[in-house]
Amino acid sequence: MSLEIIDFTAAWCGPCRMQKPIIEELETLYKDKVKFSVVDVDENQELARQYSIHAIPTIAILKDGEMVSSFVGLTSKDKLETEIQKYL
Repeated sequence: MSLEIIDFTAAWCGPCRMQKPIIEELETLYKDKVKFSVVDVDENQELARQYSIHAIPTIAILKDGEMVSSFVGLTSKDKLETEIQKYL
Protein backbone atom coordinates (compact mmCIF):
# COMPACT_ATOMS: atom_id res chain seq x y z
CA MET A 1 0.00 0.00 0.00
CA SER A 2 1.27 3.43 -0.85
CA LEU A 3 0.07 6.92 -0.08
CA GLU A 4 0.86 9.92 -2.26
CA ILE A 5 0.05 13.61 -1.91
CA ILE A 6 0.03 15.68 -5.11
CA ASP A 7 0.01 19.47 -4.81
CA PHE A 8 -1.44 20.89 -8.05
CA THR A 9 -0.19 24.45 -8.28
CA ALA A 10 1.04 27.26 -10.55
CA ALA A 11 3.76 29.88 -10.16
CA TRP A 12 1.31 32.80 -10.55
CA CYS A 13 -1.15 31.51 -7.90
CA GLY A 14 -1.08 33.41 -4.58
CA PRO A 15 -2.97 30.79 -2.50
CA CYS A 16 -0.64 28.13 -3.97
CA ARG A 17 2.37 30.01 -2.57
CA MET A 18 0.62 30.07 0.82
CA GLN A 19 -0.05 26.31 0.58
CA LYS A 20 3.59 25.46 -0.18
CA PRO A 21 5.01 25.79 3.38
CA ILE A 22 2.14 23.68 4.74
CA ILE A 23 2.93 20.90 2.26
CA GLU A 24 6.65 21.18 3.03
CA GLU A 25 5.96 20.84 6.76
CA LEU A 26 3.82 17.74 6.18
CA GLU A 27 6.50 16.31 3.91
CA THR A 28 9.04 16.69 6.72
CA LEU A 29 6.71 14.92 9.16
CA TYR A 30 5.66 12.07 6.84
CA LYS A 31 8.63 11.68 4.47
CA ASP A 32 9.09 8.01 5.38
CA LYS A 33 5.39 7.12 4.94
CA VAL A 34 4.03 9.36 2.18
CA LYS A 35 5.30 10.36 -1.27
CA PHE A 36 4.89 14.07 -1.97
CA SER A 37 4.79 15.58 -5.48
CA VAL A 38 4.26 19.09 -6.79
CA VAL A 39 2.65 19.48 -10.22
CA ASP A 40 2.60 22.82 -12.04
CA VAL A 41 -0.69 22.74 -13.96
CA ASP A 42 0.64 25.10 -16.64
CA GLU A 43 3.48 22.69 -17.42
CA ASN A 44 1.46 19.48 -16.94
CA GLN A 45 -1.97 20.16 -18.40
CA GLU A 46 -2.54 16.53 -19.39
CA LEU A 47 -1.94 15.29 -15.83
CA ALA A 48 -4.19 18.02 -14.45
CA ARG A 49 -6.89 16.93 -16.90
CA GLN A 50 -6.40 13.29 -15.92
CA TYR A 51 -7.18 14.16 -12.30
CA SER A 52 -9.98 16.63 -13.24
CA ILE A 53 -8.19 19.61 -11.71
CA HIS A 54 -10.31 22.70 -12.39
CA ALA A 55 -9.02 25.06 -9.69
CA ILE A 56 -5.80 25.52 -7.78
CA PRO A 57 -4.41 24.90 -5.34
CA THR A 58 -5.78 21.37 -5.30
CA ILE A 59 -4.29 18.74 -3.02
CA ALA A 60 -4.96 15.20 -4.23
CA ILE A 61 -4.50 12.21 -1.95
CA LEU A 62 -3.85 8.92 -3.72
CA LYS A 63 -3.85 5.49 -2.12
CA ASP A 64 -2.39 2.73 -4.27
CA GLY A 65 -2.64 5.02 -7.31
CA GLU A 66 -6.34 5.86 -6.89
CA MET A 67 -7.51 9.31 -5.79
CA VAL A 68 -9.28 8.84 -2.47
CA SER A 69 -9.61 12.49 -1.45
CA SER A 70 -8.94 16.01 -2.66
CA PHE A 71 -9.03 19.54 -1.29
CA VAL A 72 -9.55 22.63 -3.43
CA GLY A 73 -8.27 25.97 -2.19
CA LEU A 74 -5.89 26.80 0.64
CA THR A 75 -6.14 23.88 3.09
CA SER A 76 -4.91 23.87 6.68
CA LYS A 77 -2.18 21.59 7.97
CA ASP A 78 -4.58 20.09 10.53
CA LYS A 79 -7.17 19.21 7.90
CA LEU A 80 -4.59 17.60 5.62
CA GLU A 81 -2.92 15.76 8.48
CA THR A 82 -6.28 14.33 9.62
CA GLU A 83 -6.89 13.07 6.08
CA ILE A 84 -3.39 11.57 5.80
CA GLN A 85 -3.89 9.71 9.08
CA LYS A 86 -7.10 8.14 7.73
CA TYR A 87 -5.15 6.39 4.97
CA LEU A 88 -1.92 5.39 6.72
